[in-house]
Amino acid sequence: MLHHVLKPARVLTSTLLSPLLTPRSSILTSRSLILTSSPLLTSCSLHSMLGGEGKPQVVFVLGPPGAGKGTQCQKIVEKYGYTHLSAGDLLRAERASGSPDGDLIESHITGGTIVPVAITVRLLARAMGNVPNGKFLIDGFPRNEDNMTGWNKELQDKVDLKFVLFYECSEEECLRRALGRNQGRSDDNVESFRKRIQTYVTSTMPIVNNFKGEGLLRSIDSSGDPDTVFSLTKKCFEKDEQ
Repeated sequence: MLHHVLKPARVLTSTLLSPLLTPRSSILTSRSLILTSSPLLTSCSLHSMLGGEGKPQVVFVLGPPGAGKGTQCQKIVEKYGYTHLSAGDLLRAERASGSPDGDLIESHITGGTIVPVAITVRLLARAMGNVPNGKFLIDGFPRNEDNMTGWNKELQDKVDLKFVLFYECSEEECLRRALGRNQGRSDDNVESFRKRIQTYVTSTMPIVNNFKGEGLLRSIDSSGDPDTVFSLTKKCFEKDEQ
């Protein structure tokens, strides 16, 4: 569980270990969007893209790096018809597209720090604008108070935030999974992972606690195998349907 990360002593027994999760690169479907660069969106264009009849439904998906968020999102896509938007994948695609923001994005990814919110919100809004009035899983966002502020400023009143899925997993298990993904990601190494975990603990956990205080948080133990974790995930969506 993530609270183990917050304690000096980190104990991981063999019973906590689970099979490696399916690499994200192999689970993208037509509902998993990665978009290339486009002109910077203004507040006006954001409004026009997302301001149609009915608001898009959004579920935030949070958890430490390597917790299996992408794998669970794919299962949710298949069962519930959501569109999966990974903030990290959108940023990596933007970097690879030759965008003027590419070098800045890369420096934050490899350094384990958080990309400026203006870039991330622009990419998320553009992706949602391509699926009007859809249902979206936004994976890996918001990651800090600045992300939350930027989201609220640009998109809060344009979407319907249903709830927040929070996948908890020990740091040691997350590291094992991240290093076993074999996706060629520049941040899948021990040094970058440790930096990302530290950023997660200091910057993202306060946001998680805020969502908990607002009654939006739905916590899930993601230390098990993907099917076991998804059985817990389904209960969160069934609760919303009641």
